[in-house]
Amino acid sequence: MQTMNITVTDKAADKIKKLLAEENKKFLRVFVQGGGCSGFQYGLALAGDKNEEHDKRKDEVPTEANGVMILVDPISSRYLDGSTIDFVDNLVGGGFTVKNPNAKSTCGCGQSFDA
Repeated sequence: MQTMNITVTDKAADKIKKLLAEENKKFLRVFVQGGGCSGFQYGLALAGDKNEEHDKRKDEVPTEANGVMILVDPISSRYLDGSTIDFVDNLVGGGFTVKNPNAKSTCGCGQSFDA
């Protein structure tokens, strides 16, 4: 079984737990997909039970970070291992950010990266 090292800050964990409770979901799905101005972009989604038909991705690896259950597929885990998920609230709005030590470069908005 593959292991995943991902960190969730206290601020992000509080926000994620609140969103999961509001939506009656159990997991935060974290993934990487092609796109964005640097080649890859991060994706975050709330997910129900891992075994629900519409959420069924048998290859996802569940992991726990700061009280949050996270699902990551094996391909994304190669890019996300060692990353930190944070929640930033600033003058231009707020949102989740991913600090990724595997990224060779990132775009100005921080939502995409090059590996």
